[in-house]
Amino acid sequence: MPPSRRTAVDAWSNRDRFVVVDGALATELERHGADISSALWSATLLRDDPALIARVHRDYLDAGADVLITASYQATVEGFERAGIDPAEAEALIASSVTLAREVRDTFVTEQPDAFAKGRSRPLVAASIGPYGAALADGSEYRGDYGVDVATLVAFHRDRLQLLADAGPDLLACETVPSVVEAEALATLVDAEQERTGTPAWITFTARDAHRLSDGTPVREAAKLAADHAFVAIGINCTALEHIAPLVEAIAATTVVPVVVYPNSGETWDAGSRGWTGSSARGSWARWVREWRDAGASLIGGCCRTTPADVAEIASVRG
Repeated sequence: MPPSRRTAVDAWSNRDRFVVVDGALATELERHGADISSALWSATLLRDDPALIARVHRDYLDAGADVLITASYQATVEGFERAGIDPAEAEALIASSVTLAREVRDTFVTEQPDAFAKGRSRPLVAASIGPYGAALADGSEYRGDYGVDVATLVAFHRDRLQLLADAGPDLLACETVPSVVEAEALATLVDAEQERTGTPAWITFTARDAHRLSDGTPVREAAKLAADHAFVAIGINCTALEHIAPLVEAIAATTVVPVVVYPNSGETWDAGSRGWTGSSARGSWARWVREWRDAGASLIGGCCRTTPADVAEIASVRG
């Protein structure tokens, strides 16, 4: 791994200053008028409106984000093929998610010399590796009931993970992982990627409650599995706010690597109606962030339905 990447990742272990992860991408694109109703979700815009993706990335940097997560969560060659896009173009579109985020980051750094001279860290680009369930577009990333084995999941993830790593992100974000079976598959590939390119990776799980992953596995068991592999951070995303603190405590008690969290706004995704239910009322982000910091989180951001304004509030806690 290039020294600059290693230094940036090592800084995550500084418990005195947490890292700000960005917020929702797809729902923020939707808020700007994008149609993300297809099975490709936000990945549709890699072809149809990359400038809007770039705008949202920039909004999060302006809000104080230290990490940008790319628009590749739902992007697979198979998914693009089902939309009538040939494999070569599909691969180029997936790789473009990293190039796009890097260009936005580099422009931002160039335009903000004073901020970086005063100690702001150069933002990192994390290539999103969404779960198998995301490609199914049936909400199973919140359940983990795929009915497939580790070998099938390794085969599903391998080519895309390597394609994204080759595009040159600072790290890979294996996210919204609902089961230990999928975690084991991703761990196998991440270990191999360390040998092939040295690209670091984090893994974040979805949880059904304050103690268990979406598939029912105790979070401590999942964290122990991940801690035995090459992940540079372990955590939780796309999970209800009220579950985060005990989940963070369980992970922090299991591993010495930094803990990363980026929960939803408070609403719940209904795969049947393809819409959000419940309330986003959740009080102050500042209060939640302090609670998660006390529990042991080192990287904090937002997932579905969060906005640049939310990320700015998260960043304000850091000072």
